[in-house]
Amino acid sequence: MSGHSKWHNIQARKSKVDSKRSKIFTKLVKEISVAAKMGGSSIEGNSKLKDAIEKAQYNNIPKETIERAIKKGAGELSGDNYENLVYEGYGPFGVAVIVKALTDNKNRTAGNVRHIFSKFSGNLGSSGCVSYMFKEVGEIVVDSSQDISEDEIMEIAFNCGADDFQTHESDNVYVIKSSVENFKKIKEELESENIDFLEAEVMLQADTNVFLDSDEKINIIEKFIDALEDDDDVQEVFCNAEYEIDN
Repeated sequence: MSGHSKWHNIQARKSKVDSKRSKIFTKLVKEISVAAKMGGSSIEGNSKLKDAIEKAQYNNIPKETIERAIKKGAGELSGDNYENLVYEGYGPFGVAVIVKALTDNKNRTAGNVRHIFSKFSGNLGSSGCVSYMFKEVGEIVVDSSQDISEDEIMEIAFNCGADDFQTHESDNVYVIKSSVENFKKIKEELESENIDFLEAEVMLQADTNVFLDSDEKINIIEKFIDALEDDDDVQEVFCNAEYEIDN
């Protein structure tokens, strides 16, 4: 498993998703509000809002909740004032970590994140200390049980500029990787062919990874990432840990 793949990260801990469902709802609603605040309440010309709404719909967040979050972000309803924050540092075993947060109290969030890094013998660093190791890539996860062949989906992906196409038989998905520039083109072409996907977003991928060679190290890293993701203000966590998972 590569820590830079959000899909893999989610699948590795999928048994814990149900217990975190309320936190997921809170984070997605917050993401919608911030996207509406930054780019307006219309999805036309606001791709971040469109993506946030799609993620919320995939996670079965009610339409009324989504609409209320948009109105709060656009200033039509009163609500909390959130800001984007990014933290960088090194976790256990020298693993590079980037934490993205949305918060209405940056002192609280900084303190919580710093405490988690310290608890797991990591170090929270200054801006830029590890971000140079990562690059933005597009990742689309497609349900492989649809009435369309793997070859057809692969052809669409590569014709639109995909860089990589992976088949994960145990999870019944295809994972398409691309540059940020080609991500939207691939996503729109899949939509035009009525191909459903489970996730589609721009994420961070490490240029080089730290391989974890023992179950003990893997367990510690997963607990560290879980602790960060459990914080209400943390939206996403990316790292360059790499290890094998027994299916």
